Amino acid sequence: MLTTAYIAFTNWDGIQPLNEAPFLGWRNFERLFADRNFNIAFWNNVRWLAFFILIPTSMGLALAMIFNGKFLGARFFKVAFYSPLVIAPVVVGLVFEAMYRPQDGLINSLLRILLGNEARLPGWLADPTLAIWCIIIAAAWRQVGYVMILYLAGLKSLDTSLVEAAIVDGANPWQRFWRVIFPLLGPVTVVVAVISVIDSLRAFDLVAIMTRGGPANASEVLANFMYMQAFNNYRYGYSAAIALVLLGLMLCFIVPYLLHVRRTELEY
Repeated sequence: MLTTAYIAFTNWDGIQPLNEAPFLGWRNFERLFADRNFNIAFWNNVRWLAFFILIPTSMGLALAMIFNGKFLGARFFKVAFYSPLVIAPVVVGLVFEAMYRPQDGLINSLLRILLGNEARLPGWLADPTLAIWCIIIAAAWRQVGYVMILYLAGLKSLDTSLVEAAIVDGANPWQRFWRVIFPLLGPVTVVVAVISVIDSLRAFDLVAIMTRGGPANASEVLANFMYMQAFNNYRYGYSAAIALVLLGLMLCFIVPYLLHVRRTELEY
């Protein structure tokens, strides 16, 4: 980490000895924050994070509430929703890339059946506005099952006497969830939020497989942008500066979480 921090202040190209690399001071960071492609990548990560916090978290919690009950086929559905997480991201990327193809992809083929062959359909991954959202949806498909399992574990550990007391007091299902169950799941929600932040900020593989950051850098994220600067452009100093920015963003979320955990441990 210290070496990366030092490289971020140099113009090292990855070839010359590091001790001979010109020292640039803060210039890499000045260029970085003025770089249009960095701004695109940064805001794409923000979109990814916002989507992950809202959609997979809500869906995972809803599925956990449904599958926490005992009914025929519950175990099958749990496995079905969790299984995307054990599929390699490369496979997920290739499958979704095939689904998004404009001519023979599954999505446009279904839309042609519904709207007719003359309908003007989008090139999902070729559209600068849609591309990043298509990738985020593919990532969310993997994330929902993970969130579901975390919430299921939390539900299994709840004190059922509190829920039973709420039933005796006449609370309806929504009141029991919102005023009893959800507050008790607070620690799990914090863990889910931190995991969502980390997964959003380290997103790389699906972008590399599905669009390579295109079209016109519209779907680049910070990890992808960092990789391209280092291994395509040989700007290791610039890439290290991006890495430090990523680290700083992660620490903004991880440090409060660790402090919260430590405070909780001291209380109990």
